[in-house]
Amino acid sequence: MGDQESQQVIRILEEIRENQKLQLKQQTEALMLQREQFAIAQKQTDRTERIQDRAEQIQAKSAQLVAGSRKAMMVILPVILVLLAYVSWLFFHYYAR
Repeated sequence: MGDQESQQVIRILEEIRENQKLQLKQQTEALMLQREQFAIAQKQTDRTERIQDRAEQIQAKSAQLVAGSRKAMMVILPVILVLLAYVSWLFFHYYAR
């Protein structure tokens, strides 16, 4: 090999080394981007779980309120019916004379 050929080989090897450095830099940037995207996805997943938990709590409270209002209606409705019957009896009894 002549001096010119060995310089060409050295130049080619330097280009390969520079290209490898560039490729490693690009891979590092891509990896950083993937990590950022993973962190964002993890935050979204955590937020979704918190929202789901909150929705379940609200549904449980709502179910308790509905059950309580049903129980209250079981007491209030008969009282209202008795009062209506009493007022009707008073009305008819008073005006029937």
